[in-house]
Amino acid sequence: MAEDKKAKQGQINIELDEAVAQGIYSNLAIINHSQSEFVIDFITIMPGVPKSKVKSRIVLTPQHAKRFLKALGDNVSRFEANHGEIKDYQQPHIPINFGPTGEA
Repeated sequence: MAEDKKAKQGQINIELDEAVAQGIYSNLAIINHSQSEFVIDFITIMPGVPKSKVKSRIVLTPQHAKRFLKALGDNVSRFEANHGEIKDYQQPHIPINFGPTGEA
C-alpha cells in the first residue's frame, strides 16, 4: 500500500479533451524569444491561399524550451532508429505572405 502511494506521487494526472486530441496540422513554425520566454507560433500555409493564420501559440520559459529541444531531439533519434533517416531537404524560399501574384 505504501508503494502505491509512492508510485502515484510521481505521476501527473493529465486530461486530453476530444477537441485537443484531434491535433492541428502545421507546416510552419515561427520562433521568437525574449529574455524571459520563448514563443512558438504554429501556422498552416497552403499554396494559393494569400493569408494564413496562427493556429496555435505555445509560450515556454527558457528552461522548458531547452527541455523541449532535448525531448524532441531524443524522439527524432528514436524515430530514425526505427524508420531510417529523415531527409532534410531545402525548400525554395517562400515569403510568409505568399499567394497568387499573377494576373489572369
